[in-house]
Amino acid sequence: MNNKKGVLLINLGTPDAPTPKAVKTYLKAFLSDQRVIDYPKWLWQIILRGIILNVRPRKVAHAYQTIWTEQGSPLRSISYEQANALQLALSEHAIPVEVGMTYGNPSISSAIDKLIEKGVDDIIAIPLYPQYSATTTAAAFDVIAKDFMRRRILPNLRFINSYSHHPEYIKVLAQSIEQYWQQTGKQHLLMFSFHGIPKRYVSLGDTYQANCQQTARDVADYLGLNNNQWMLCYQSRVGKEEWLQPYTDKTLEHLPTTGQKCVDLVCPAFSVDCLETLEEIAEENKSVFLDAGGEEYRYIPALNAQPAHIEFLSQLVKANL
Repeated sequence: MNNKKGVLLINLGTPDAPTPKAVKTYLKAFLSDQRVIDYPKWLWQIILRGIILNVRPRKVAHAYQTIWTEQGSPLRSISYEQANALQLALSEHAIPVEVGMTYGNPSISSAIDKLIEKGVDDIIAIPLYPQYSATTTAAAFDVIAKDFMRRRILPNLRFINSYSHHPEYIKVLAQSIEQYWQQTGKQHLLMFSFHGIPKRYVSLGDTYQANCQQTARDVADYLGLNNNQWMLCYQSRVGKEEWLQPYTDKTLEHLPTTGQKCVDLVCPAFSVDCLETLEEIAEENKSVFLDAGGEEYRYIPALNAQPAHIEFLSQLVKANL
């Protein structure tokens, strides 16, 4: 008898509301994870609880307020759209799909509970981080492992830890850029802006930078771009420690001085539009570029629940049945 399969779509997480209180709860969980911040726990908790959680929630809450919709957090609502579309695409196999967040709601544990309640024996977990990093992908695995510790009977688990080089993923991402250019009727310098991580993490063995570089090169090759038509950079750095470079904001500030007045940005590390794309990239960094003398700045949306993206995810699931 064949075991019943189910899919767990994983993303990072989001606060429950765009308020300082909700953001503080979310940031406390996120920034307490030693996969994310690996400083000595005793020291980091003093900094986190004494300074960061008393300063950042209000500022971050304001940023969330600028992107919050009637459906709530874009990350959460689009994730549900992805899950519903993927379940429909897998309907011939009767495979249920649930959403779980590493931090916040809906939790990974609640998603696993729902799958088991539906009779699932085999879980296919897909962290929606195309490029593997210990700070994201491994952190999601940790939460699954912790959840399994409370269970007497464990479901089988297939964990897909990366698909940054998958030919179909490259095709879908590249074609979304092509479609954007076709709709707008023009093409500018293409900037691949990936979420950054401390440079030290790469020196400790994290493969994230290599994965990002490979994704960008593969997409550029698919699009037939020469080296002067695209570039790679890293966003979202915090703190004083050196992160992967070049930095997105500093690059955007510099480009107009070189005569590069028009840019298109795409963020391949994000499978769902969220605070880092809708506010940081589409708004904050746009202002940086235009204030520095840039003339045209365009953000190319994440793959979200686009049909081609859902079709790729369904292929990924079917390959792991």
